[in-house]
Amino acid sequence: MKNIAILGSTGSIGLNALEVIARSPEHYSAIALTAGRNVELLKTQIEKFRPVGVAVLEEDLAEILRARLDKTYPTEVLSGTEGFVHLATLQEVDTVVSAMTGAAGLVPTYAAIEAGKDIALANKETLVMAGPLIMDAAKRQKITILPIDSEHSAILQSLQGHPREDVRRIILTASGGPFRNFPFGDMEKVTPGQALDHPTWNMGKKISIDSATLMNKGLEAIEAKWFFDLRMDQISIVIHPQSIIHSMVEYRDGSIIAQMGIPHMITPISYALSYPRHIENHLVPLQLDEIGTLTFQKPDLKKFPCLDLALQAGEIGQSMPAVMNGANEIAVDAFLNGKIGFLQIPMLIRRTMEAHRTSPINSIEKVMETDSWARDTAREQLRAITGE
Repeated sequence: MKNIAILGSTGSIGLNALEVIARSPEHYSAIALTAGRNVELLKTQIEKFRPVGVAVLEEDLAEILRARLDKTYPTEVLSGTEGFVHLATLQEVDTVVSAMTGAAGLVPTYAAIEAGKDIALANKETLVMAGPLIMDAAKRQKITILPIDSEHSAILQSLQGHPREDVRRIILTASGGPFRNFPFGDMEKVTPGQALDHPTWNMGKKISIDSATLMNKGLEAIEAKWFFDLRMDQISIVIHPQSIIHSMVEYRDGSIIAQMGIPHMITPISYALSYPRHIENHLVPLQLDEIGTLTFQKPDLKKFPCLDLALQAGEIGQSMPAVMNGANEIAVDAFLNGKIGFLQIPMLIRRTMEAHRTSPINSIEKVMETDSWARDTAREQLRAITGE
């Protein structure tokens, strides 16, 4: 029996993780949950899973939740980063599912690692912003960090039983998002509604926009660098619209090992929690004869400059990935709120990166300072672009 804490239980990853837990009560128990502002859904989760503690983003929301809960419930209701950290480091927690969106997930995830908790990681920003610190802490605390992203889960599975020194490169697959076949000239008029309409995956708003710009794949490339101890030139990206091959590993002899399956997050979440076992789930089996054709193409970096910027940041290293990530979060929010157009997202990120003087990342405090600088600078660039 594993006791699980979920950072981000009301998001898409958190919901799927709770489904895995609910279907295997003999294996897992959800004892701590955190959310942002979705008090109603969190209340429903409390009533179903009876965790020992929950946390929300703000204290006023915590007060609302406390008032709505049955007074006989033993669940403690906390708030803010302190609440997230407290629940992620509870003595009885075995594994923390890190599924919060954005940089906010870094501090509680790092705290969980330092407390000796195994991590099932969906929060890309944790490794993008602080990869060396995270992996060093995991090694020092002798804990395991396992990926929840379908791509990194596929790489992990394709590495099993093979010497790491035989790896030539990994190949991350991308669906291409909703604008894979859009002419570049039409992308200037793209609306948030169009960008959120992903052809394959049902995700939250921020990650859906990142998928539309292909920034998501750039973040995954930087993640893979740290997950699997690779150089950036050992990471390739290929567009695969069917999303059946989730990623591949190429070995020195030319052999390529791929992991395949239907596009559903239940599979990588289940594997991260049950590793190295593959526990049965309720998903329908993959029927290749019904899929028919699998296709592949190179990503167009001129059409999707966010991917190019992320790869550049990963190559530069040190503080640049954190700057790129912070600027991207500001740009995505501005686009969703109608302040900038789709093609101005990479413009804002590029200007912020160009304004940054790269420095070493030697502490989580330094990472957060860099993130704050990036956001402030991105906001300045946003005002310059919009004239506000």
